[in-house]
Order: sequence, then C-alpha cells, then structure tokens
Amino acid sequence: MNRIKANLLTFIFFLSGICIAQVSDDLMLYRKDFKNISGDNTVSVTSYEKNGAHYVYAGGVGNIDVYSLDKNGILTLISNHELHMQKGPARGMVADNINGTDFLFVANKYGNVIETFKILNTGSLDRVSLVEDTNKTHLGTAITLQVVHMKTSSYLFVGGLEETPGLSCFKIQNDGKLSHIQSMQDDENIHTDGIIGMYTIKKNGKTYLYTGGFQDNGVSSFRVYENGNFKNINNISDNDSDRYLTGAYPVTGVTFGDTNYVIVGHRHHKYYDPTTNFIKKKNFIYHGDGVSVFKINKKGALIPHFVLKDNENTKLAGQTRIEVISKNDTKAVLAVGTRDDASIQLLNINSEGILTPSNHLETGYSIYYGLKSHKIDKKNFLIAGSNQFDLKKIVSYEISPKINRKGKVLRHIVNLKYKDNATKQQIKEAEEAFVNLKNEIPEISHIEWGINDSEEGASKDFTHTFTLTFDDEHGREIYLFHKAHLDLVSKVGPIIADVFVMDYWTTTN
Repeated sequence: MNRIKANLLTFIFFLSGICIAQVSDDLMLYRKDFKNISGDNTVSVTSYEKNGAHYVYAGGVGNIDVYSLDKNGILTLISNHELHMQKGPARGMVADNINGTDFLFVANKYGNVIETFKILNTGSLDRVSLVEDTNKTHLGTAITLQVVHMKTSSYLFVGGLEETPGLSCFKIQNDGKLSHIQSMQDDENIHTDGIIGMYTIKKNGKTYLYTGGFQDNGVSSFRVYENGNFKNINNISDNDSDRYLTGAYPVTGVTFGDTNYVIVGHRHHKYYDPTTNFIKKKNFIYHGDGVSVFKINKKGALIPHFVLKDNENTKLAGQTRIEVISKNDTKAVLAVGTRDDASIQLLNINSEGILTPSNHLETGYSIYYGLKSHKIDKKNFLIAGSNQFDLKKIVSYEISPKINRKGKVLRHIVNLKYKDNATKQQIKEAEEAFVNLKNEIPEISHIEWGINDSEEGASKDFTHTFTLTFDDEHGREIYLFHKAHLDLVSKVGPIIADVFVMDYWTTTN
C-alpha cells in the first residue's frame, strides 16, 4: 500500500473513532531476570524509589515479597511480609510519600481491610495501620487504591468487588493511619461496581478521578475537593460502536499540553465461566476486544474519542493492566498486560489521542494485575507477575529498540551435571522427560541431545547437553514458563548437581 492510501485509511479511521490494529516496529520487551516468589502467586506488583535505591513489591495470597531492582533489571529478594490473617491477595498496592514518610498502601482483597506499611530505609515494610470494612465503607473485597494529593492533604480512594459496591475516600494522616471522609454507594447511574482501575488528573486547578466499573460495564468521572469529598460528573456505558467497556478493567491516562486522555481496557465477560454467578449482568453481547480512549473536557467529563480494535496482529484479549512506559511532547508508550492472550502488548498514543500498536511479547503466562513500569536512569523496565499458582515467579523486562532477528533462530543449550547418587534409572527418566518437552510445548521447533564425548578435560564434569531451537523470542518465553517445563525442573531438580545454560541466535541453513 502506498503512502497516499495509508494516509487516507488513517484519516478514515480517525473520523470513525475506531482503528483496526496495524503493527509498527518500534520497541520490544527483553527479559532481564526472573525470581521465585515465596507465596503461591503474584497477583499485584508495584515499585518505588527511595534514597536512590529501587524496590519492587510483589503481592500474592497471604504475603508481600520485597525485592531490590538494579540498573540491569536484576531482582534480589530482601524480605517477606505476612498480610492480615494471611489473607489477600494484595490486589491493590500503591507506594507514595506522605509529608516526608514513605508508605505502601495495600488492599487485602479477601481480608476486607486496607493495610498501611511504612517503607523502611532497606525497602522492607513495617505495618502501621489497619482499616477494616464497615457498613459505611466499601472495603469488602478491596481491589484498587489511588492516592490523590491535594494542596494541604492527601487522600486514599478505595474500590472493590463487594456485594454493596461503591467508592470510598480516606484522609491519610502523617503516621499512615486512615480517617474515613466519604463513601458513595453504587447505583444504576455511576460505574463503581467492581472498581478495578482508577486514574486521577489535575486540570485547570481542579482534581478529577476516573473509575472503571467491571460489573456494570462503564467508566465514571468524579470531581475531588480539597476536603476529600467528591461528586459524580458523568458516566459512560459500554456500547457496540465506539467503545469497549464490558468488564472495564485497567484505567490510566496521559496528558499532552492542555489535552488530557483517559485510556481504558477491559477483560470482557465472555472470558469468564458463564455458569457461575460472578458476572452480575449476564445480558452482555460480545462485540470484540479493544482499548478505548476518552478525552477530558473542560468540566472534567469523559468524551469518547478513539478505539484501537484487537485483531490477529495484536494481543489485546483479556486486558488486565495498562502501564505508561515513557512519554514526550508528542507520543507516549504504553504496555498492556493480558490474561487471555498471555502477552504484553506495546502501544503508542500520540498527542491527537490516536493509538497504534507496536510489538508484543508472548510471556507464556497470564498477567492478572501484576504489571508495573519503572525507570532507572534512562532505562525503562516492566516488572510482571501472574496469578497462576503453578508459576510462582516474578519477571523483569527492559523495553528497548527492537533487535532485527530476521532469518535467525534461537538455540537454547542446557548442560547438566548429575549428582553422584543419581541412579541410572533416574537419569534415564530425566532424559526422556526432557526430550518429551517437544510433545508438550509446540513452540520448540527442534530438540536434540547427547552425552559428553569430549576428551579435552575441560567439560567440568558436565555430562548431558540438550539443545532446543526456537523460531523467535515468543517461543523461548512460552517454553520457560510452561507448566511442562516447570514440572520437569521440579522433578529432576533433586538429582541435578549443576546446570549451565547458554542461548545464542544463529542464521538458519
């Protein structure tokens, strides 16, 4: 297609407010590290910089793991902290500074409490406050938290998935304790039933808060006042023409000059088991997946502006988290975590509020709520986790210019040294299990193996070599975090004395 036709198509899509995904090659995700977590899963992830050090907080069922993050994207475990009643998961987590003190605020989903932890100089945590749900607040099944800074005070807004849903505001005291200010119960007009995403901006000296309603399929706008009180401004429901809000999930935004955009993703109700009662409104119609952009007018209200529709070139099915990676005066880069596509999709949004897809990485695991961008010096990182109970990993990625791999394949070489007490039968079973991965993981395009036959004396007692071939980065990621591979590691781990792994890209024959 020549440039004139391409510009014409772009113009047509702009006029209609909806765009079919066409991929542009800009940035790519490259895995830097992964570590085991102490809990069962990593539902939520956040990060924080304190005194020049960088920390990552991974919240799962019953606990929070604390890691340091260095300039190369390497994660190092620091400590582990138990949640109230060992409940959880730590679904909503946000770190912020309140009048000189650093705090981590945690929504303990099934503990029905909001926990406040002081962030110590080591990055570790010390619980200083606990607020339990009452019949006047909406902290039951708490999920999402948003800190709002006003001129003289700071407030914590809370949303969740409880039976009597709504939105609540608490004043944050200097010691981290929370004082209830106002709660607004959900009704047929506002979208606060299942607040999984919140975003706040300041415009013309006024503060606005935006919520996504997972159960009631829409987004709402609120004005926040200096005393912490808030009022509803406008509400937008799902339709089948210029927005995708069934199961509204992540909510974020970007600002270019005086123009503000709110970006909303969704995990459509079609992805949930229809036989359960989890979805309250069952009369929805699946009309596809897409990312919706709303423009904010002078009164703080949301106006439908643009939609990027998912297709075979993108990975936008089941969006659960949208993070802003970087931004300049003309463009911002976003990362969209998906549960159903098990991927991270990079998007660009320009100053006109138009979304275009960049590259994506198939992670090999579903992303639930655990995705957080973090910058160290000039490097942009993403920290990811999963709700999968069989994964138990936290992963770091660097976002950098895409490397041209055209015409190349990836060799993944695993060298093994077995323990002296490993039996011949155990080694044989390990060999067979490793070779069988090709049948379990189709992304492995080829596998071969052999027993060391070198007589140079430089093998360092390694005896077995397995060489796996992948066609691209996606295949390696899917293999690494695939259940069959994780099961193999768990099975043969007790008889392995050492392992040495190398990967390299080579031109195909």
